[in-house]
Parts: sequence; C-alpha cells; structure tokens
Amino acid sequence: MPERLLSACDKAGRESFVVAFEGQTDPALLQGRKYLLTRLGAAGLIINTLKSNGVHDLVFIGSIRRPSLAEMRPDLRAMKFFARLATHALGDNGLLTAMKQELEQEGFRLHGAHLFMQDLLAAPGPLGNCAPKDADQDDIKRGLDALRTMGALDIGQALVVQEGIILGVEAAEGTDALIRRCRELKRKGRGPVLVKIAKPGQDRDLDMPTIGPDTVMIAKECGFSGIVIEAGSTLILDPASVAEIADEAGLFIYGVNASS
Repeated sequence: MPERLLSACDKAGRESFVVAFEGQTDPALLQGRKYLLTRLGAAGLIINTLKSNGVHDLVFIGSIRRPSLAEMRPDLRAMKFFARLATHALGDNGLLTAMKQELEQEGFRLHGAHLFMQDLLAAPGPLGNCAPKDADQDDIKRGLDALRTMGALDIGQALVVQEGIILGVEAAEGTDALIRRCRELKRKGRGPVLVKIAKPGQDRDLDMPTIGPDTVMIAKECGFSGIVIEAGSTLILDPASVAEIADEAGLFIYGVNASS
C-alpha cells in the first residue's frame, strides 16, 4: 500500500518524503526517495526532520508491528507524549487519535490515504462474480452486529464467523493471522466468513481497513466461503487480482453498508 501511495503521488506531481522505521519498513520502498530511517520512538528527530524538509502534510500508511518499549527506545519528546497518556487505557484507535492531535499541534495536517487512491475504495456489492448465498446472510449479520459492539470499545476491525458462531476476533496479530488461526476451529459444511469493517467513530484518515491479494489467498487456502468489507471505508490493494483469486476459489468479496 505505501508503494501504491508513492506511485499516486508521483503521477500527480506531488513531492514525497518517507519516514521509515527500522525493522518495519521494506528498504526497497526508499530507493530514489528522500527519507528518514529511524526507530519508532525518535519523535523529536522525526518532527524536526519533517519541518526542516518543508513537510506540512502527512499520511499514515502501512502496517506496524507493535514494538516493546525497549525496541521503541522513546526519546524525550516521545516520553512526554506517553506520560500524558499514562492515565488512559488506549486501543489502536485511541492511540492514533492522540498521535494525530499531537502532530496537529506541531502544525502538520493529516490526510487519509484513500484521498489519493480513490480507485482502491471498496464499492457496494460483489467484487468479482461471486456473491453471498442465502446461507451466509445470518453469519454476515452476526459478524456486523458483533463488530459494532466490540468496535465501540476500540477492539478489533475483523472477526470470523461460521454458522452463527464467532470463531475468532482480530487482535494484535492482524487479519491474515486471524484467518490462519480460525482454520483449525472451523466446522464442517460451508466455510467461515471473514467480516472486516471500521470501528464506530474511527478516523478513516488514520487507519482504514485494508485487504489485498494475500488476504484473499489465505482465505482461499483456509476454506473460507467469503469476505465482507465496508463499502466506501475499505481499501482494496490490487482489486483486479483480488477479484481473480476470489473467482477462481468460488469465494465472495462483498461490500456492505456497515451502518445499516
């Protein structure tokens, strides 16, 4: 996804600067780019470097493996930020919102990646030739209802449901690992459904649900019947490949209005 964003910026004539993180960012992404490669906890260095390079507009994009405090090695600027949050138990959404507010106070503007890649936004209905069967509708409703409830507590964007039973909920391991974990829990009969939507009140400019060919391939290998995503609030990396893989597997990819 970061590569697609940089390509979109190039095509639009937008100059880019990449803040990359040690052990997290693919080094190939930095070739021919202006960049800073540093640890996650170097907040002061990151802010000062962005300002010295005339950067005012930011996009959060790409997955981050949660580091330990020792790995992060927070500098004084980062320690002050965490100290202010010490009395709050924050999930991913709360932490990202706090980071956004901190950066806005420094004079930066944050933008959603989808604003630069409208062609990757999920549309309502099926992507490809397969659609949910009548037997899937109860599981889809069950998954959406559960995610709305959990999302209000800032817990998870995805879950797996089969025959009304929730097999697993996305935790720190991510969506692909959730699918693999549920492979061992699924029952006989029609395969499980992955349901993935944004949390209620989630800031789409900070963290928008995303799927891509890898997710669909893993779902295929694990015997899933389909994937439900939120139309207008989910990014699909390489929609053509996603549709092709899903059609070959007889697996549906379906965009829904999660608020209804």
